[in-house]
This record gives sequence, C-alpha cells and structure tokens, in this order.
Amino acid sequence: MRSDGILGNRNDQVIGVKATTSKRIKWLQRRERWLVVLGVILHAVYMLSIFDIYFKSPIVRGVDPVPPRFSAPAKRLVLLVADGLRADKFYEPDSEGNYRAPFLRSIIKNQGRWGVSHARPPTESRPGHVSIIAGFYEDPSAVLKGWKANPVEFDSVFNRSSHTISFGSPDIVPIFCGALQHSTWDTYPHEFEDFATDASFLDLWSLDKFQSLLNQSNEDPKLKKLLQQDNLVVFLHLLGCDSNGHAHRPFSSIYLNNVKVVDHVAESVYNLVQDYFKDNLTSYVFTADHGMSDKGSHGDGHPTNTDTPLVVWGAGVKHPLPVSSRNHSDRGFRFVDDHVHDAATPNEWGLHGIERVDVNQADIAPLMSTLLGLPCPVNSVGILPRDYINMTKAEEVEAVLSNTKEILNQFLRKSHIKQSHLLYFKPFKPLSHYSSILDKIEGLILATDYDAALDLSENLRSLALQGLHYFQTYDWLMLMSVITLGYLGWMIYLVLHVLQSYTSLPGSIFGMERAAERNSQGKIYLCGCIVTGVICLLFMLEHSPPLYHAYMIMTSFLWVQIISEHQFIKALWKHLFERRNNRIIKLLATTAVAVFISEFLVNSFTDRKLYTGCFLFAGVSASFYLFKSIPWRSGIPIYVCISCWFLSIFTLMPAEIPDNNLLVVSSGAVIIIIGIAARWLALHAGGSRFWLSICNFELKNPKYSALFYFQALLVALSSLMVYLSTTHRAEKQELLVFHQLVNWSIAGFSMVLPLFSENSILSRLTSIFLGFAPPFLLLSIGYEAVFYAALALVLMAWILFENTLFNLNIKNSSSNSIKNVTNHLILGYDNRSLQLSDVRIPLAFMVLFNIAFFGTGNFASIASFEISSVYRFITVFSPFLMAALLIFKLFIPFILVICAFSAITKLNQVPRMGCYFLVILFSDVMTIHFFFLVRNTGSWMEIGNSISHFGIVSAQVVFVLLLFALTNTYTKNIQCNSAAKTTRKAN
Repeated sequence: MRSDGILGNRNDQVIGVKATTSKRIKWLQRRERWLVVLGVILHAVYMLSIFDIYFKSPIVRGVDPVPPRFSAPAKRLVLLVADGLRADKFYEPDSEGNYRAPFLRSIIKNQGRWGVSHARPPTESRPGHVSIIAGFYEDPSAVLKGWKANPVEFDSVFNRSSHTISFGSPDIVPIFCGALQHSTWDTYPHEFEDFATDASFLDLWSLDKFQSLLNQSNEDPKLKKLLQQDNLVVFLHLLGCDSNGHAHRPFSSIYLNNVKVVDHVAESVYNLVQDYFKDNLTSYVFTADHGMSDKGSHGDGHPTNTDTPLVVWGAGVKHPLPVSSRNHSDRGFRFVDDHVHDAATPNEWGLHGIERVDVNQADIAPLMSTLLGLPCPVNSVGILPRDYINMTKAEEVEAVLSNTKEILNQFLRKSHIKQSHLLYFKPFKPLSHYSSILDKIEGLILATDYDAALDLSENLRSLALQGLHYFQTYDWLMLMSVITLGYLGWMIYLVLHVLQSYTSLPGSIFGMERAAERNSQGKIYLCGCIVTGVICLLFMLEHSPPLYHAYMIMTSFLWVQIISEHQFIKALWKHLFERRNNRIIKLLATTAVAVFISEFLVNSFTDRKLYTGCFLFAGVSASFYLFKSIPWRSGIPIYVCISCWFLSIFTLMPAEIPDNNLLVVSSGAVIIIIGIAARWLALHAGGSRFWLSICNFELKNPKYSALFYFQALLVALSSLMVYLSTTHRAEKQELLVFHQLVNWSIAGFSMVLPLFSENSILSRLTSIFLGFAPPFLLLSIGYEAVFYAALALVLMAWILFENTLFNLNIKNSSSNSIKNVTNHLILGYDNRSLQLSDVRIPLAFMVLFNIAFFGTGNFASIASFEISSVYRFITVFSPFLMAALLIFKLFIPFILVICAFSAITKLNQVPRMGCYFLVILFSDVMTIHFFFLVRNTGSWMEIGNSISHFGIVSAQVVFVLLLFALTNTYTKNIQCNSAAKTTRKAN
C-alpha cells in the first residue's frame, strides 16, 4: 500500500539540511516540552470551568423575607418524614387486602388532603429534606463537598419558627437544627443504624423522645411555656423504612411492616398532640424525602424513587373532596420528575373516589409556612399548593401573593447583584415592569377581584422563576464560548505543531521566511497582549472570579499563537488547493473517520457493549484487507480476525466480576501457551523477509531462552499461588505469611525480568507480556485474567497488521530513495516524516487504550474496586496499600497497550511524540463533547459520572505521557531489524 504525505509529494531538500539537523532536534525537544507543559496547564484550568458553569450555588444572600398579610390558620405544625417510603407501598394493600396505614387512610377519607409528592433527582436524604423544609432543590455546588453537606447556609421553615423540636437521625436533624438557637433536638448514635437488624425501632425511638418531652413539660413550667407559644414546629425523622429498604429491599416483610410502624407513629403523635393542646390549632404534614427502588437503592429519577406519599390534615387544611372534572388551581406548573398532571390513580390504592392533589416536593415548604402564617423561606422556589389550604378567598390571594413576592425578591436580588458588577447588563425583559404588575395586583385585591388577582400573581411567580434560571445561567454563554474556543485553539495549535515538526512540508516555502515574519509576529503578540489586557481589565472592573481571567488569558494566548502563524497557514492553504482533488478528499475522509471514532469512544463511556460490534467489524475488515494485500499465502488474516472476535466477548460480560478461581488458574496456562507460541515464532519463523522487522534470527543467545523459561515458570507459579492462597483463605479465613511473601516476591521479581530480554520487537513484547502476567493473575478474581490474554492477542494482531503494511511499503520505497533519506535527515532519531495514512496508529491506540479501560468495567464500576482482588497480598485493612494495588491492576492493561504502541512507532519509524500529540488532539474532540455533557441535575451517580468522564478524558494529556515515561524503561532499547535500513545504506 502506498502512503502519501499529508500535503503530497516532497521536494528535494537534502542539500544543506545536515548542517541544521542537530539544531532542529534541540529546537524540537524544547518545543515538545513546552507543548506538554502548556497542555497540562490548559487542561487543568479548563477542567475547573465546569464548577463555574454547572455547579454555582443558586442560593443568594441578602433577600428580605415577605411578612404575610393574613392570619395564621394554625398555631403549630407537626412534620413527619418517613425516610425512604415509597408511595405505592404506602397506599396499596397487602397480600390479604388489608391496608398498611389504616390511621392515615382514615385521615385521607375524613379529615385531610392527600396526593403524591414528586422529588427531583438526586433522590437522596439530604437534598430531599432540604426541599421539604427549605423549599429549594439540590444545591449543585454541593459536589465540592462530596455531596455530604450543604456548602452554603440557607433559610428554612425551622429558621422562621418561634421554636423547633426535632428528633431523629444524626445525618439529618443537625443539618437544620445544629446551628439553630431556638431549637430542642436529639439524635440516636450512628451505631443504631445497623443494617443487620430491623430498623423500625429507630422510628419508635423518635416517638418515645417526643412523648418524653411532653411528659417532662408537665413538670417543667419553662418547657411548657415554650410548647404553648405560637409558630411551633415539631419534626420527627423516621429512618426505619430507608434502612430496612437498603438492607432487605422494599418488597420484604420487614420493610412492609415498617410502613405499619410509621402509621402507628403518626397516630400516636396525633393523639399525643391533640390530648396535650386540646385546641385543634395544629397542622400535620406526613411525607417522605424519597422512595426506594426494587433493588434497595435510591438516587435516580425512577418513579419508585421520586414518588412519595403526602398527607396533610389539621388546622387550615381542606377536608376531602370527591373527584371532579373541574380544573385544579395548580395544574399550570410542571412536575420536577416529568410526572403528568391528572395521572390515573392505581385502582389497588382504593382512593379513586377522593380527589388527589400532587405537588412538587419543594412546594411543601411554602405550604407549611402558610399554615403557620410565617414568611416563606427566602431561598424557596416552591409554589403554594392552593388545593391544600382552607382559607377565605381574600386570605388565599394574600398567601399566593406572599409566595410570589418571596420568589420575586430572589430574582430582584440576583438582578441587582449582577447589574452592580457588570459594565454591560442585559436585564430579564419579561420582568422589566414588575412593579406595575404588583400595583395592578394590589388594585385588583382592593377591588375584590380575587380570581384576576390570583391569575396575575401566579403569572408573575412563573416569570420570577424563569428570571431566577436566567440569572443562574447568565454567564454560561460567555464561559462556554471561551472554553470551547480555547479547546479549538489548542487543537489547531497542535495540528500546526505536528505539520511543522513531523511532516515533510517543503522548507523552502515555510522555513526560509521566518526572519521576514518576525516583525509581523511581534505586532500580533503586542495586539494580543493589549486585547487580553483590556478584557482582563473589564473582568476586574466587573469583579469577576480569578478563574475567569485564567480562562480568557489561556484562550487569547492560544489564538494569538495561531494568528502569528498566519503566513504558514496561508501557504498551507495555497499549497493544499494546488494539489489534485483526490488529496483533499483523502484529507476530509481521514478527518471524518477520526471524528467518527472519537464520537464512538464518547458513546462507549455509557455503553461498553459498543466495543463488541467494533471488534467484530475490525476483525472482518482487517483480515479482509490483509487477505487482499499479502501476496503470499498466510494465516495472519485468520489470526487477526479470531483475536478481535475473542476480545469482543468481554464487553458483553457483567462489570461485577464473579469469583472464579479455576478460571484464573486456567488463564495462567493460556498465557504460557501464548508465550510459547510467540517464542517459537521468534526462533523458527524462518528467514522470511516479512518477519525480519520484528524478529532477530541472528542473535540466539542461550541466556534469552533461559530467561523465557524462567518467566513461564513464574507465571505457572503465580497460578499455583492463586489456587493455594484462595483455597487456604477460604478454609482458614486468613492469609499465611509464607503465601504473602511468595506472592509479593513473584509479582515484584517478574516485572524486572523483561529489562533483560532480547531487544527485538516480538521477543521484548512477549517478555513484557509474561512479566506483568504474574501480578495481574494474583490480583484477578475471575474472567479479567482471560481478558489479559485476549488483549495481548489483539495487540499482537495490531503489530502484525502494521508489519504487513510496513513490508508492503518497503516494496514501493526504492523509487523514492532520495525522499526517504531526506525524511530521516529532517526529523533525526532515525524517524521518517508523518504521513496522512499514519493517523491510523493514534486512532487504533485510542480504541485499544479504551478497551483496556472498559474491557472488565471501569474506574466507577464495582468490578474495578472489588476488594477481594488484593486478598492474596494483604488482608489487614490498609486503605492506601489496597487502593494502590487495585489501581496498579487497572494500569497493567494500559502498560501493554502503550508498549505495543511504542513498538509500532519504532517499526514504522514515525516520531512517537508526533503520534502522542495526535492522540491528545483526538482526545480533545472527546473532551469538548464531554464538556457539554456535564450534568448538574439527576442522581448523584449521573452527576458524578458526567464529571468523571470529562475529567478522565481531560487528564489523558498527563496520564498517557506518564505511562509513556513508565513504559519507556521497557521499550527504549527495542530495535527494528527492518529491511529499510539496508535500503537506506544502499541509498
């Protein structure tokens, strides 16, 4: 196959080049170091941008509360939150037809209102309780706290109360009451949260604490006076359903019985409060923070997690109403979990005759505030559900208007902060005349036109919510544009570097005009500095965060560098279009293939099964190409096809690797067989010209044979130790010190031996394969040991494919002998210039690098961190050592891929750093895609995975380089005994 240069045929530039070769090599080394440092800084800075774009806190300080202009329907409120209670398990009957919550069902039928509260992912305890009590959803900046705490203090119903009494979990109660002066609270110890027991006793603990407090008040006048004051809130957190759901699943008898316990707690609290106060001025709210999936987990947006029960009764609450066809007052809003309005109630719930009123979870906070006659929490975005409150029309209008003004105040505060900082401010136009709308509402209230006032208030509230989102995302367009331009500038800069440094572009066109370009470059740099300085000055005047300056400086710097190469780009463009059209078609086709593969890899992060189809296709297409290209009969095409098909199996297997000790032991035998086959090939392939480039037939030193046998023995010994260590530990539940020492010795010693192996491509790579097999086997628990062998077979197929192309190219090289000499003289290091067809090498590397990552799972999977993998080295808990062993296990397949990649660059005599920069170029195509896929809504797993995917691809500029440096110890001495050297000498 004939390979064309990126820009076509090369001119004769041999004369005078030798004198500048040394200088050029030093210049290239400095430029490569500079580009690596620049790439590391750029990706580190741009990685931080997602926190300025996607993870800004929505909470705004300095918002004034809105005092209500209506009398409080209730003196006190009791909030009962059953953590992890699913709506369907609460409402449906048991197998005998009896309902699990008889007391609360009687409330639904006779005293109060009911519905489903819809939670927004992440459906976890902390964000769920924040939604209920404070009225806003997950603060996305909590990612910086590891999702464990709220990074910004916020207002809540408890803050506005005269006093709050709370009992429950140590993970929830302190969030709201820990820093609250006017609160009385207590929690049980963390040790009580034992998944091995029935956790329903935790709910009874909260009930007992509340009952003890009421009893104590009969003997404590100060406490009694405190309980008798207005605006009192009682909050009982009932954790039992959540703990039992995790431990026993929501279909278990323990979980379902816990629903009955929760109903008993609700009935007991109601009776206690009614008997104690005897004034019927208490409102009751019963709900849950999230549901529970069938697998006993929660966090995502599945209806089993987002649908929670809601029962409200008592003072200020409407009584049950029959189902009617009238329009609900709150039908205009959208549910946060995409629930459909007026969805049919399941028949098995037995409530189809009673009107159901669903709400968003954050709507409960303004509902509780309204029942107590308190200002809504100043950070709340909840909408007051009017179908729950029992008020006169005038009071109802005032309650809705209070809710609207609170949300509007947040909007006005955000607008004021943004306007005070910006030199050019773009307001939210729909609310530019908000004051006239408020005046109109007040006029309608005075005219007792309450229906019109309600409609106008709700419309204003909807606009205020849109305005909050507008200012929350105000900087998104600017930041995302700057970051995207930065990535594009970096990619163009890399392309220019590769073209200038590693290709055969004519020096007479691009190299001799540098002196004339210096003046124009100086002007460009000066203009770039001025423009960047002006923009940074504007950012400073607008009090922008320091990272905004970093983003802009980095992007400006890259584009100044690109513009400074305008002469080169202009000549490149002219030279490109002077060629025949088929060259341009080849360039466009190669670009399209590269982008397609990059996008394929992006999708593989969420669906690893794509690799199965990829390697099935690769096996067929590569073998067909080899079959057509190899002029002699060969089994190589069949081998390439079978090895690719074998590897395609593994991405169909579960990421949770099941234990299979026998499979690991058998894998050791497979690895030895592969090693023997490679050794035989290296020694007995004959004098065929095809094998000359990857084998060394002249050097048959006995010490290399002894080394190979010793490595094979260590693989066999490691397989034996896998069996002995696992069997003994299963019987005795401990690891013998002798076994531990032997395992450490085998793993450590085997990785050193490849350094002493023969330096031909096939022999050295076989030695590396055998050298890393013992530690990988000792760290394996199942099919991943077979994957190691399968990956090695495919890497060998890759080398054979490239060797075939190399030998076919040598046949066509005699007519271009002077051109070949020029290439070597220009690039030095015994390398030729990169050609358009060489793009296949970094693309193939990226696919294989990712299959090494996803072949048996990935960093986020259970398989990758299966702790039993390290039990053959250590059993005493040591987090750092265990983590190091697990990460090393994951790195071993990467090491094989990098070593094969290095060998192929030597085989093809292409500059490895040139290929590295192409890898980074294609990786950044993926990085831009992942940048736009980062999520700040959804489950914690979805949010975390979107961040990790972006971070992993961004870090490849460092990660791949570090692996290059590590594997260079093994590959730097590899020699290619190619026929090309003989051709060069003849030339």
